[in-house]
Order: sequence, then C-alpha cells, then structure tokens
Amino acid sequence: MEFFLGVFTTLAILFLFGKLKFNSKSPVIERAINRRLSNGSYIVAVGGGTGLSTLLRGIKAFTRNITAVVAVTDEGGSSGRIRNEWGMLPPGDVRNCIAALAENDSELKKILDFRFDRGELSGHSLGNLLLLAVTEMSGDFSKAVERMNHLLSIRGRVLPVTTEGITLMGRTKNGKTVKGELDISAHGHELQEIWLEPLNARPLPDVLNAVDEADVILLGPGSLFTSVIPNLLLPDFADKLREAEVPKIYICNLMTQPEETQNMNIVNHIEWVSAALSCSPDFVIVNSARIPDDIVDAYKSEGSYPLYLDYHQRDVIKEMGIICVEAPIMSVYESQKEGRVIRHDPQKLASAVFRLIRKIED
Repeated sequence: MEFFLGVFTTLAILFLFGKLKFNSKSPVIERAINRRLSNGSYIVAVGGGTGLSTLLRGIKAFTRNITAVVAVTDEGGSSGRIRNEWGMLPPGDVRNCIAALAENDSELKKILDFRFDRGELSGHSLGNLLLLAVTEMSGDFSKAVERMNHLLSIRGRVLPVTTEGITLMGRTKNGKTVKGELDISAHGHELQEIWLEPLNARPLPDVLNAVDEADVILLGPGSLFTSVIPNLLLPDFADKLREAEVPKIYICNLMTQPEETQNMNIVNHIEWVSAALSCSPDFVIVNSARIPDDIVDAYKSEGSYPLYLDYHQRDVIKEMGIICVEAPIMSVYESQKEGRVIRHDPQKLASAVFRLIRKIED
C-alpha cells in the first residue's frame, strides 16, 4: 500500500504542476469563449452519480459560473473500498463531475476512469486514487477537491455537500430500518422515511455561499434516494435552498430504477423531493421523447419502466403550483456491455434548461 500511495502522490504532483495538459485551444479562441461563459447565469446543480455529470457536460457550454454540489453517501465499488480502508469520503461522484466540467472532458474522463484489473489495485479507478493521493497530501478532502478544480481549470467548481462522514438511513412501510446507500437503493420503493446520521451534519460553508450567489438551482437528474435526496437531508442546506429566492428546477429521470423507484411515477418523485426540501420546486423538466419499443422491452425485463406524464399527473403537478416543462432530452446510445441504452443527452438537456432560464428572465 505504501508503494501505491507513493506512485499516486507522484502523479498528483505532476498534475499539480501542470505536467499533464488537456487544453489545446488557441489563446484568441480561449479568450472569446471565456468572455461568453463568464457572463453566463450562476448555476448551483445538486445531485450525484452519472446524472449530475451528464448535466454538467451540457451546461458548461452556456456558463462557467457553475457550482456542482455532490452527494457523499456512495459506498459501492472503488469509492466504497477507499471509504472503508482509508476513512476518506467516497471520491467517485466528485471525480465524474470534475471530469465533466473539464475542457477536454472525453479525454480526461478516459484517463480518470481507467480501472486497474489486477493486483492490489484491482477494481480501483485512477481518478479515485488520484483524489486519495491529493487528500493525503492536503490533509483534507475538500481542499483536495478544490486543488483538482484549479489544477484542471474546469468550467466552474465541484464541491462535496459536506466533509463529515454521513450514513443514509431509512424506514420502510412495515417498520424495517435500512442502513447505507446500497440497502436504501434495494428498498427505495418500500420507504416511508429517509434521513441522515448524524442528524446535525453540516454542509460546507462554500456550498451555502454558492446558493447565495445562484441565479438558478438545479436538482437532479439522478437516483432519487441515493443521489438527489441525500443532499437535501442536511438541514442547513435544505433551509438555504428553501429560502433562496431563485427558481428551483427539478430534472426528472427517464426511467424508474429497479427496486429503488419501481412502481413510482413522476408525481411520486416530485413528492419525495418536495418532502425533503419542505417546499415544492418551481419547475420540473420531463422527457417528452418517445423511447423505442425494443429498448423499453429490454428495460422492462430488468424491472425498469419509462417515466412519462399523463393527463392526471399534469393536473396534479399544476395543483402543486409547479410549472411542468416537457422536452425531448434523451438520446439512444450504443454500449458494449449493455447494448442499446437511453441516457439524458447533455446538449439537449442543457438547451432545455437554458431555454427555461431565458423565459424566466424575460
């Protein structure tokens, strides 16, 4: 383990002194882009997992005034192992968001996502280990994340919602207590209550300051109980979001997730977010593009179903005082492991978000 830490501390130092470059734009083009992006709206995007990083890849084309607030309850895979063995907050979601906001995100993502397949490092990604090395150097996870933000000159910044060790807890409708992200995900459709322990965990001051400066707050997309809601369970952060006199936009998922949100519709998702926030979002963005039948059938075989609006749900959302925006925000992708899959399209989603922002501003 000492060998591994030495190797990746060296890598961290190389990064910190700019030995690895990812930006090849000419100075003239760079200045023009920076001027346009610097005048963009101040966005606070709240979530975790792949949903938040997908959103960030799109909105960075419209503004560099972005603060991504990332959940830190992940306990699976490489992040879970680092959390258990090193006592560090899980780095995976933070890593993905940093890569998403980088100039050359596709190339950087390939490097940070590189996963070792043998030996002591088997299963770990390079990006997670790099964040671990910088944390060891800095002595603080939030400082390590901040150094990575500056190092890679990302458009905006990424912040963990808290640096305290927190655990996601829940209680099902039959009274069973469930603990941890994996257990919550497996029993999400049965949940009656969800909370964090410790109950008084505090968000980072920079997270609260970002909300004060925000023009718009985006919630999601992402796993309902394990990416979006965990952030809203920190009382001080929820209070700050609720009191912010700026539009709050919830971006709904494309599909239900097996076990976590099975049998839930769009209204159910909004109700859970509203309960955690103690107020309803002002707007909700929902996918209107039809999903090909063969893909729907493949997802259904795994217990996942499309999240579409119907007339009843539209009426309920309107009665909640929420303005619903329906837009084609998905695309079909080819995956070597999974075949044809659907995902939020970064450009389509960002375009829908900023069309809405312009309407609000007008």
